[in-house]
Amino acid sequence: MKIGEFAVEFTASDQDGKSISLQDFHGQWLVLYFYPKDNTPGCTTEAIEFTDQLPQFQALNTQVVGISPDSIISHGKFITKHHLEIILLSDPAHRIAEDYGVWQLKKFMGKEYMGIVRSTFLIDPTGKIAQIWSNVKVKNHVDTVLNEVRLQLG
Repeated sequence: MKIGEFAVEFTASDQDGKSISLQDFHGQWLVLYFYPKDNTPGCTTEAIEFTDQLPQFQALNTQVVGISPDSIISHGKFITKHHLEIILLSDPAHRIAEDYGVWQLKKFMGKEYMGIVRSTFLIDPTGKIAQIWSNVKVKNHVDTVLNEVRLQLG
């Protein structure tokens, strides 16, 4: 996927089992971020920081949605444990992750496996990709995304 292209349509269940699609955000900005696993240190920090900044995003007509392969039940527990206010979508078959090109070969301690490469997509109100961050480092990432939304809005 490239900046300026239309984002790939998706439908997945959120933490409450509600079906959510890309088209549900038409007319708004969308921060769509992919993360490897609920309740891991980096993923928890990222989710908490997006929740903390959610009012600023919403003031800019922007919604925040996280996607991981975790189950709906896992997402519900993650949200409850950390008082998260963002939407989390379950992608257990990693179809959405594959469509967005973030399901990739990874290496850890000499072992290779397939998994989510932490990535964020900023999607404009017409459904086009406005910005992409790949191989995201969590530190300062949420502030970077928020600043990009402000820049895009002029």
